[in-house]
Amino acid sequence: MNFLDRIDQPALILDEDTARRNIDRMAVNALRNRVNFRPHFKTHQSAEIGQWFREKGVEQITVSSVEMAEYFADNGWQDITIAFSVNVRQLERIRQLAQRIKLQVLVESAEGIQSIASLTDCSLGVWLKIDAGNNRTGLDWQQVDLVKEFSDQVKRFPNLHLLGLLTHSGNTYRAQTRAEVCSIFREGVDRLEHLRLALEDHGVKGILISVGDTPGCTLCDDWSSIYEVRPGNFVFYDAQQFIAGVCEFQDIAVAVACPVVAKHPLRREVVVYGGAIHLSKDYVEINGQRSYGLVALRDGDRWGAPVPEAIVKGLSQEHGVIRMPGSEFERVKIGDLLFILPAHSCLTVQVMRKYYTLTSRVISTLNRS
Repeated sequence: MNFLDRIDQPALILDEDTARRNIDRMAVNALRNRVNFRPHFKTHQSAEIGQWFREKGVEQITVSSVEMAEYFADNGWQDITIAFSVNVRQLERIRQLAQRIKLQVLVESAEGIQSIASLTDCSLGVWLKIDAGNNRTGLDWQQVDLVKEFSDQVKRFPNLHLLGLLTHSGNTYRAQTRAEVCSIFREGVDRLEHLRLALEDHGVKGILISVGDTPGCTLCDDWSSIYEVRPGNFVFYDAQQFIAGVCEFQDIAVAVACPVVAKHPLRREVVVYGGAIHLSKDYVEINGQRSYGLVALRDGDRWGAPVPEAIVKGLSQEHGVIRMPGSEFERVKIGDLLFILPAHSCLTVQVMRKYYTLTSRVISTLNRS
């Protein structure tokens, strides 16, 4: 019996070969551009998958929380950046991490700098978090005087080592074309380079530039001025990346297998066991309609291409309602599996907590060891 025939509840399926191919492609791209590759592990959250990166020579990683840094440090990673501004309520955990690994943190406030400066029994690398246009968090790239002031503050403390300027150009995720992605990506880099040169004119030397977003790092050829890149989503990609033209559907390495529990022919709707607690509430736009992922039929021992015009129109806790206007509706039977390519793979991994490979092997994450 094929492994997929044994699935009886929503399961996150991982195509290991595709994920490894995605890792190899990005690692080669960084090497070709002579840029430090510090991938973000917030997408896969797995010690085993982390080893796939090690096989490509990766020794430096990015994470999104202190908890994640602790997990990967426990699994042998010795050079970690926490790409989330310092939470002063976690100083003791930061101290303990910095005493056993090479740890880098982000700051965007005087209070954040003062808090980590108090950790005099450990050493920390420090990045200044810069908003280069995403408008989420960070110091505005145009506030040269404030960035200079914070740079000087960091340099006053012997246990802190100023590394440079770090940004996440998350606004590339809202782009509609490759040209727009590359324009946003380069605009962010150029803004950081402008700020770096301004700081240099004010006597702040040796400033590096760190950027991270999958669309820009996947599509853009010009990596000039960049010291390091920190993409994460590329390991799996997802429906958002496919709809935006960042990847092909064959590059998507994860899908949630959902049992079909009901069909409603008059509405051309299929109900699956697979809801918000399995997929999250992220969505894509398909022909002006919101869809909580892309729908695919089974194709042998994995999933096939997305079904044209099919949308995941609604989610409740356990239910997913799929509208399937085409001929595929007749092919689907109660008891079959449908595959939903997640709108945003990072959040789907977070809620599903573990993977099944196409050969039925279980791969755990920090949320389920």
